[in-house]
Amino acid sequence: MNSIENVKIALDSIKDNFLRSLLTLLIIAVGIACLVGMLTAIDSLLFSMSDNFNRLGANSFSFRPSSETIKTNNGGRQRKRGKPIVFDNAKEFKDAFQYSGVDISIDTYCSGSATVKFGEEESNPTVSIRGIDESYFSTSAFDIQEGRNFTRTEVYSGGNRAILGSDIIKLLFNKKHEKAIGKSISVNGSKYRVIGTLKQKGNSSGSGDDRRVYIPLMNAKKIYGTSTKSYNLTVAVNNSADIDDAVSNAIGVMRNVRMLKAAQKNDFEIRKSDSILERLKEMTSTLRLATIVIASLTLLGAAIGLMNIMLVSVTERTAEIGVRKALGATRSNVLIQFITEAIVICILGGLVGVVFGILIGYGVSAATEGIFVVPWRWMILGIIVCVVVGMISGIYPALKASRLDPIESLRYE
Repeated sequence: MNSIENVKIALDSIKDNFLRSLLTLLIIAVGIACLVGMLTAIDSLLFSMSDNFNRLGANSFSFRPSSETIKTNNGGRQRKRGKPIVFDNAKEFKDAFQYSGVDISIDTYCSGSATVKFGEEESNPTVSIRGIDESYFSTSAFDIQEGRNFTRTEVYSGGNRAILGSDIIKLLFNKKHEKAIGKSISVNGSKYRVIGTLKQKGNSSGSGDDRRVYIPLMNAKKIYGTSTKSYNLTVAVNNSADIDDAVSNAIGVMRNVRMLKAAQKNDFEIRKSDSILERLKEMTSTLRLATIVIASLTLLGAAIGLMNIMLVSVTERTAEIGVRKALGATRSNVLIQFITEAIVICILGGLVGVVFGILIGYGVSAATEGIFVVPWRWMILGIIVCVVVGMISGIYPALKASRLDPIESLRYE
């Protein structure tokens, strides 16, 4: 009896016990759909995040005040923050850091509850405002859709100019970017003239960048600045091979700016964009593991159900097994036949699960505006898992069937 004949017999057996086989098949499909769907969704989100970093060349780093955990007198712990990087620190660093092939930007957070108004249209008070310089967009993953960027003169003159994210354009200008250029809008009661709009960035960055108004740095300092307000410094390096050397030089310059003595520790930290991506990968590894555990539990239930079906099938087909052995079928023939039936049921369930898993992954990617990636390796993994589950579930019933005595089996009613 060859493999094709075994598969045909397995399919006939599934037809004869269609409802029972269908229920087990669906349990397997649910487990595989969870496995393939969630792993595909995680990969798509990670690919989208990687794409955002790759648009930066993953060759950027930024400064922030240092933070450390210290013990308190009562035995507890608290975070101690270093001095903020104030405007003078940021400006002095940008002027002093003369490294070939780098771009440096300064920006600061202004508000996360602003209201933007144009004519009769008005946003909810959930718009964020950020003050930026002329280099901000070149060190970040943003592209101008219409209009232009701020000039250096506009940045440091403190004029009321604005660049709008795509969600603001949708709300105030009916998605027409060109209509916004040159218009006067109200941002928290202050008038700004729109000089540019940004292409949609999507939700993969997780920071609501499309619902944001960008204003010149000095304008932000004038309206939202305080003596202790912290500013962000981002350095983008053109050549990835130079990033470590650029970081070393930047540390020396920042220590001079902060007037630190040789024996003093750095009161600032450097975060590289590729290190953030590595942390994201570590987080998704944990999610993958959790997904595999959950799917495995579902498949375990399916395996137990399938084993029960196969045992019932062996009992119902005892006479049939006796006839086959009487006609010359060996123990190995019967063993392989029943294992094949278990594997066929699992593979059919796996194929259904893979299809639904791909749809789940695509749905999550579309909902988060991520980039969908065809999950070839997870599809293959799903089928391999099905074969393994089929073998494990079918081995005991198959052994039981193969050990039946042909004479006793023929007498069974």
